[in-house]
Amino acid sequence: MSAADPENTLYLDLPAGRVVIELRPDLAPNHVARIKELVRQHFYDGIVFHRVIAGFMAQTGDPTGTGTGGSGQKLKAEFSDAHFVRGTIGMARAQSPDSGDSQWFICFAPAPFLDGKYTIWGQVTSGMEFVDAIKKGEGDSGQVSNPDKIVRMQVAADAKGK
Repeated sequence: MSAADPENTLYLDLPAGRVVIELRPDLAPNHVARIKELVRQHFYDGIVFHRVIAGFMAQTGDPTGTGTGGSGQKLKAEFSDAHFVRGTIGMARAQSPDSGDSQWFICFAPAPFLDGKYTIWGQVTSGMEFVDAIKKGEGDSGQVSNPDKIVRMQVAADAKGK
C-alpha cells in the first residue's frame, strides 16, 4: 500500500525519520475526519509520546503530556472487525468506549486483545523502523522521562516539498 490517496495519507515526522500512515475512513470515517482536522490545525506538532511500552505500543496526542489531556471533543467509538497488527493505529480512550478524543497509539506488535474494543483509524505503510526508535517508558505504566516528540504531522495532500 502506497500513498495512492494523498487525502487519506498522513506524514508523521519523528526525530528518527518520516512515517507514512494510510488512513482508514472505510473503518472509522468520523475518527479519520477528526484526526485530519487536528493535523491541519497543527495540533500534534511538538506533542510527546507520553506512554511507550516496549513490545506493545507508543501513545501520543495529549497536549499536556500527562495522558489526561485532549482536544476537548469526544468521539463515538467506531469499532470494526479489523485486527491490531504491527503498525496499526488505534484511538486511545478511557473506560467508556465513546471517550476517544485526540490521543492515539501505534502498535509495535500484534495486539489481538484490543480487537473490537478500540477504534482503528490508520496503518503504518512505511517508516515503522522510526516508530520502533521512539524512546521507551519504564515498567507497566510506560511513562517516559524526556520523551520523544512528534516533529510534524501533515496530510500528504497538503505537504509542500517534503
